[in-house]
Amino acid sequence: MSKILIIEDEDMLANLEKDYLEMSDFQVAVEASGDTGLKEAINGNYDLVILDIGLPVIDGFEICKKIREKKNIPIVIVSERKDEIDIVRGLGVGADDYVVKPFSPNELVARVKAHLACYERLAGKQEENNIIEIRKLRIDKTARRVFLDNKEKNFTTKEFDLLTFLAENPNHVYSKEELFRKIWDMESVGDIATVTVHIKKIREKLEKDSSKLQYIETIWGVGYRFKA
Repeated sequence: MSKILIIEDEDMLANLEKDYLEMSDFQVAVEASGDTGLKEAINGNYDLVILDIGLPVIDGFEICKKIREKKNIPIVIVSERKDEIDIVRGLGVGADDYVVKPFSPNELVARVKAHLACYERLAGKQEENNIIEIRKLRIDKTARRVFLDNKEKNFTTKEFDLLTFLAENPNHVYSKEELFRKIWDMESVGDIATVTVHIKKIREKLEKDSSKLQYIETIWGVGYRFKA
């Protein structure tokens, strides 16, 4: 059963949405405040969020942005604001849909079902294509492509193989010798500097701040570890 979170401060509307969604066999929770709604969206195991804009404490635009930074679930904004600038802004901060009040509850249910079905198809496709996703990094093993912040990064064959191996084995520390044997399929005889060079090139493509590494860290005197 899919779990839906409604973040809406109008009690009557929230209860109406909840009733119609529950009649369609969804499990539904409601939060009336922006701060508690954001915490629940981030920490709860929800499949979709229905979000109002005019909320107390934190508005819906900011909530949508913060949810999108953490999760890739569908977000449907429901608002009485119908100006184009608001719709564009809502979609721009990560919403998948924007429904203007007043609306038909049946239409909302239909939109929810459509977005969940689309999300499930994409998730299935990712699994089929063997996708590794860690924070803002996505590695498509089938297509041998790497994306950071949804922007593709070009990797050589060995850079890709080394990155993928480390990402598939997070939090495990590998020595340069081990990595050389596994990726180059050779015994390291004075060639382990190759690993260092490739790690450096990978970091140049993935890391924004070399003093705060987000992906591959050096364990001094031992080797390298991919941070999960």
